[in-house]
Amino acid sequence: MSDFIQSILNFLTDLGYFGVAIGLMIEIIPSEIVLAYAGYLVSQGHISFVGAVIAGVIGGTIAQLFIYWIGAYGGRPFLKKFGKYIFIHEKHIDIAEDWFNKYGTGVIFGARFIPVVRHAISIPAGITKMSLKKFTLYTTLAIIPWSILFVYLGDKLASNWNQVNEFAKPYVQPAMIVAIGLIVLYIIFKLLKNRKK
Repeated sequence: MSDFIQSILNFLTDLGYFGVAIGLMIEIIPSEIVLAYAGYLVSQGHISFVGAVIAGVIGGTIAQLFIYWIGAYGGRPFLKKFGKYIFIHEKHIDIAEDWFNKYGTGVIFGARFIPVVRHAISIPAGITKMSLKKFTLYTTLAIIPWSILFVYLGDKLASNWNQVNEFAKPYVQPAMIVAIGLIVLYIIFKLLKNRKK
């Protein structure tokens, strides 16, 4: 792990729960790394497990709301120009927008468990002015299990928390498969519903 990332995490440590939330909100470091480090802090007794999860959910949700608002008020041209500064590139926008246009608002929850699409899906949600209440609800519901998983793994790995990606694979890959399965079922449901109409 680079000294830069470690120095940021050390700074966030001093802020406790607020630091966990801020770490997820600014999206400089991948969410799984911040959450795993929060789990490490739990193992050291600096913060509680429940508090770390709550901070993770709040921070993660706010981060996605920022991207939603950028899509809603800045639109695609703004994201094409400045998206790279929040690690969102044009290809990510294209993929997410294609998913959203094909499958509608119901993909917001499932897409959170799929790489690349996970963060970028907030963009077309904002561009199309998806209901903010629905967006926040689906996003929060998806971030809860994600936060629990990585805080738990960080807690169990303790000082080896930086190996979390390797240990997370047996959990993340099945979750991704289930998410894709749910999206497929949702698409079939939508198609059948439209056919009846």
